[in-house]
Amino acid sequence: MKNSELNLQEVRQRILETASELFYKQGVRAVGVDLIVEKAEVAKTSLYRHFRTKDDLVAAFLEREDKDFWDTWDKVAQMHVGDPKGELESHLNWIGERVNRPAYRGCPQINVAAEFAEIEHPARKVAAAHKAELRRRLHELAEQLGANRPAELAGQFALLINGAFVSSQMFDAGEAKPLLQQAANALLQASQS
Repeated sequence: MKNSELNLQEVRQRILETASELFYKQGVRAVGVDLIVEKAEVAKTSLYRHFRTKDDLVAAFLEREDKDFWDTWDKVAQMHVGDPKGELESHLNWIGERVNRPAYRGCPQINVAAEFAEIEHPARKVAAAHKAELRRRLHELAEQLGANRPAELAGQFALLINGAFVSSQMFDAGEAKPLLQQAANALLQASQS
């Protein structure tokens, strides 16, 4: 790879990292392109060379968050092949840890979807795809767990997880994991009766 290509990739990465941090901490609508350019220490033309619009940058931020989330999910799932109960418990554990982080401001996809009412907005589409994928994966788990109505259980698990994401500031330290586990166990028991 040529130095100029490497340089372009480094600049793109710096812009995306800076924007991601600002978007997550302050909200997408509160962060302007000028602030991103200033904090990333790049020219505005560099930002627009890599991201045609701010909307494209917001979508890239969510795609990055999406990849991080599913990479973690996949690692956990691989540790529990053939053990859906263990997989579910492990997912709820890392999600519980995630929502109890001191700087946690909620699920980026939910946060951005709340900022953009337009269904066709690029970031809203990424957020919707993320939530659909969560529901699909939870449906697979519900089937493996032997739920009588796996689609219903998947919806309940999705509601539980998304509820934890938006309720993070109401949890006491360390409270999220046991609450998630207890609620999921109650839902699972009810789905098998």
